[in-house]
Amino acid sequence: MARRKKGRDISGWLLVDKPAGLTSTSVVNKVRWAFDAKKAGHAGTLDPDATGMLPVALGEATKTIAYLGDALKAYEFRVRLGISTRTDDAEGAVLETRAARPSDDEIKAALTAFVGDIRQVPPQFSAVKVDGERAYDIARAGDTMELAARDLYVDELSFVARPDADHVDLLFVCGSGGYVRSIARDLGAALGCLGHVLWLRRTWVGPFDIEDAVTLDRVEALARSEEIDALLQPVALALGDIPKLRATEAGVTRLKNGNPGQVLPGDAEYGDLAWASFDGQPVAIGRFRSGELHPERVFNL
Repeated sequence: MARRKKGRDISGWLLVDKPAGLTSTSVVNKVRWAFDAKKAGHAGTLDPDATGMLPVALGEATKTIAYLGDALKAYEFRVRLGISTRTDDAEGAVLETRAARPSDDEIKAALTAFVGDIRQVPPQFSAVKVDGERAYDIARAGDTMELAARDLYVDELSFVARPDADHVDLLFVCGSGGYVRSIARDLGAALGCLGHVLWLRRTWVGPFDIEDAVTLDRVEALARSEEIDALLQPVALALGDIPKLRATEAGVTRLKNGNPGQVLPGDAEYGDLAWASFDGQPVAIGRFRSGELHPERVFNL
C-alpha cells in the first residue's frame, strides 16, 4: 500500500523572488515545508545563480502548470564582453579572451538576428538530455557534446544600458525553452568579441509579475504560521490568458465528474481552450464545444 502524503490540502500560487545560490527545486521544497502542503511544483526553472520570478504552485494550482508552458518570460541580464567561459556564465572557467569591443550601434544591430523564430543551441551545462543523461552531468565529467539546436520564439531582445565598454545590459522576452546564457554566448560570437552572462533576473512569467512576489526570507519567517496563507495568490491567476466561461449549476456537477458540462456563452470560440468557473472558483479546464466544456483537468476546490 502506498504511503499517504502528509500535509495540508492547500491550493494557490506563491510568487517567489528567488535569491541567487538556490536551485528552483530547493525553493519549492522550502515553500512546501513552510505551508505544510501536500503537493507543490513550479512553472519555469531558474538557474541557481539567477534571481527573480519563480511561480510556485500548491495543491490544485499544480494542475495549471502545463497551461503555462507556452507563456512568455522576461529576463533582464548583463553580458560581460570579451570573455567566453565553459558554462557561458561567470561561474565557469575562462576559455578565451579577446580585446575587441563593439560599439553600442553594433550591438543594437546584432540583436535583430535573435528576434522572432530562431534556432538556439542549449549551453553545455543545461538540463537537456543526451542519450538519457543530463548535459550538465556529462559536462561536469569533462566531456564536450554536440547539442542539437532547438526552435525558440523570441518576442524581444533589446538594448537597455552600456555601463562601460566591457558590459551591456539587455532585456530578453522569449517563449518556452530559451536560455539566456546561449543568447550571451551567441551574441558575443556574432560580434566577434565573445561573451558570457554576469547576472540575470527574471521579471515576469506569463501573468505573474515580480512586483507581486515575496522574498524567500518572508516565507521562512512565516513558516507554519496562520499568517502564511495570506501570501497565496488564487489558483485562477494562472488562467488569465485563457477564455473564462461560467458553468451552469447542472454543468458544474457534470464537470466535477469529468464529463462535458454546460457553460454560459462567453469569449471562447468552438474548439478553444477555456476554463469554467462557478461561484468564483475554477471548476475545470478543457475545450469549448457546442455550449459545453469538455474537461482536460478538473479542480477540487
